[in-house]
Amino acid sequence: MERALVLGGGGSAGNAWLIGVLAGLLDAGLDVTDADLLVGTSAGATAAAQVTAASPAALYAEVVTAPVPPPRPGRPSVDHQERTARVIAASEDPADMRRRLGAAALALDAAGAWSARWRSIVAARLPSQEWPQRDLRVTAVDARTGDPVVLDRHSGVALVDAVAASTSSGAPYAVGEARYLDGGYRRNENADLATGCARVLVLSPLGGRTRTPLAWGQHLAAQVDELRAGGSRVETVLPDDDALAAFGDNLMDPSTRAPAARAGHAQGRALAGPLAELWR
Repeated sequence: MERALVLGGGGSAGNAWLIGVLAGLLDAGLDVTDADLLVGTSAGATAAAQVTAASPAALYAEVVTAPVPPPRPGRPSVDHQERTARVIAASEDPADMRRRLGAAALALDAAGAWSARWRSIVAARLPSQEWPQRDLRVTAVDARTGDPVVLDRHSGVALVDAVAASTSSGAPYAVGEARYLDGGYRRNENADLATGCARVLVLSPLGGRTRTPLAWGQHLAAQVDELRAGGSRVETVLPDDDALAAFGDNLMDPSTRAPAARAGHAQGRALAGPLAELWR
């Protein structure tokens, strides 16, 4: 494959920023959604599925014109961060971390009762619930084993379920007897799935950061080094100061979506020229 577009996780604000960047690039004459391979993780999984069925311009217009919802309480997100931080600190390596996170998640909701509600929310966000014929890869983690999972149109899992699994955050998402964790627990961007592509563009709402020790190699810089060592040309797009200000301190707050999308759109327009050499 020649070109890969990798969309990382970053909550509600991160999804809006991704859409804004893609729409801004398109508005400036560069369509990167025509990639041979799309890799989506968590919020990026939603965005990747969305752009296979609708134009970034239409998605962007929907974000910036949607009614602003009331802010959500911030404590559940804080509690989740605190719980997972303790698990990460106690883990020996990424595999151990994923196993521990899976066990903790299953203890919170062993029966998967939350999954049906989450599926309906995710389904409403997708312009189409059918897998595209293009190569779209959505990441998740098996909550019972801690093994990384890559879902695509050949995996036997519906697109809605794949995206719901990848965006599940702290709760286990049920697909039949299987239980999945958020794809960001593998790596936030999972850019290594683009190995073998000649040109790779990575959009990372979290700015390439990782909550794990740098020695584990989970951060974006390590993924980029791996891709370049394999012969890929790689460019990354990270939120600028305006985007970070739009995000605020709660990426899950839906009231951040419109300002995050607008900041992303401005970034996309500004970066279309420099990125055109990579993409064309």
